[in-house]
Amino acid sequence: MQGLKKRLTYLFTSTKGLALVAMAVVAVATAVWGTLSGPMVEWGVRDITVRLLNMDLVQAEREGRIIMLYHTIAMTILAIEVYFITGMVPMKKHEQTMINTTITIGYLTAIIFGLIFGYFGHNFVYHGLFLVGQSLVFFAGLLLGAALWPWKKEYLLPEDSPYAHTRKGIDLERAAFFVMVAAALISASFGAVTGSYWGNGHETFLAEDLIRIPLKTALQKAIVGHLHIMLTLIAVALTLIVGRWMKFKGIFHKIAMWLMISGTIVITIGALSIVWFTWAHNIIYIGSVLVMTAALLYVIFSWDQQIKNRIAELGIEKPNAWQKIKALLHDPLKFGPGWQMVFMNFTVSGVGIFLAVKLEEIFRVWPHREERVTLTGHWHILAALIATIILMYFADLSGLKGKARKWFGWVLILMSDLAFGAVTIFSMKRLFVTEVAQQSIVNWTMLLTDIGLGVVLIILCVFMLWRLYDLLTRNGRWAQELAAETKLSAESEIAEQKRKLEKLEETLKGVSE
Repeated sequence: MQGLKKRLTYLFTSTKGLALVAMAVVAVATAVWGTLSGPMVEWGVRDITVRLLNMDLVQAEREGRIIMLYHTIAMTILAIEVYFITGMVPMKKHEQTMINTTITIGYLTAIIFGLIFGYFGHNFVYHGLFLVGQSLVFFAGLLLGAALWPWKKEYLLPEDSPYAHTRKGIDLERAAFFVMVAAALISASFGAVTGSYWGNGHETFLAEDLIRIPLKTALQKAIVGHLHIMLTLIAVALTLIVGRWMKFKGIFHKIAMWLMISGTIVITIGALSIVWFTWAHNIIYIGSVLVMTAALLYVIFSWDQQIKNRIAELGIEKPNAWQKIKALLHDPLKFGPGWQMVFMNFTVSGVGIFLAVKLEEIFRVWPHREERVTLTGHWHILAALIATIILMYFADLSGLKGKARKWFGWVLILMSDLAFGAVTIFSMKRLFVTEVAQQSIVNWTMLLTDIGLGVVLIILCVFMLWRLYDLLTRNGRWAQELAAETKLSAESEIAEQKRKLEKLEETLKGVSE
């Protein structure tokens, strides 16, 4: 009984445990609900899943089910990022506990009852509980924003700090996290307001189905803006997380943080302005350039640091180009986030910009289905790239070492990029092949996509089974992680009490004088 209590304490109080639970939830949801689409339909797997789980799938309700599924998974990913943020950004222990507890109850309530409502009959009590879960996630965001307030005196940086700060000592990285959270709360409100009009001027739809409709309602535009900005903000949050992981600092850090803060604000204004202005996309482009430049500075810094650290470790005084490349590729988990950001430009950013520039000239000439495929692939690749970076960070956090670390990292990078590259070619195939001659390209791109994603899911399964085995071990890694985090929490509380005592002494001294 004591062992079970310790394991539950680890899973629901520690940063690594909370992230592990959330990843397990996403993995199960992806594995089960992933059988309902794609080649699984043609292979008959979907029918098996539907019969086995007694799912209620009415074709007319498909859009609503997909929206429910996307929201539940997105909130779980948000929870994972929140755990990382509360674990790495300085804040009071009670603030961390309150934020983590609130968002954990929120996302679990949302995903459990949301999926039950969407796929197993429509008991509206479950829908109400889904909304309760969403509300708790939103409230956790408010708590996180309050905890990240960058103007608190105890979080000001000294003048000689290598990390980005203003003349008054305000931590710009903390400010970037705060701006991201504030933007997410505002953007979530757009989705919530639109959702409140469901059945009263607003109907369920998928954003990619609106692309050829010239006149859209304000509520439809709000959803399109909400979709774009929320996915972007998840990416912004992850960029800040991996930057802190890699100890991003120096002049590049200062420039990047100003770019990230201003870019986040500009993109948010642009995405939400879609409701009112036809030229809002121009604002989005400006903000995107600022954020992407900040990410580029991170990539340059992190790769340079990885090369220097490995060269120093090997004791090489004057490394040649090949030795530098080997040093850069030595650790795939630390090389991977930067590489995925670079690779994203060929599969997401570059494709998106080209599509926007040539929209009327090329893409609107295509059949509607082809443009729809391109947009759908665009969003899914970005979401999946974000997921791979989260996996890399968590694998490092879990202490994956040696050959297992290299195999996991390189298989994750190569197989995911194989799939994303194949999907990009598939979505853009009409640029270089006619509809009559497309079948061979469709066949091999879909095959490569299935192989790449299949292998990624297999190594994810192996990784999660390793963590499960460790959790069942009496004195596994989980016990060490729990002990280390308990010690860190105790030290943090002691330091906090010490600060309070010092502040009280100063107050009493002032009164006595």
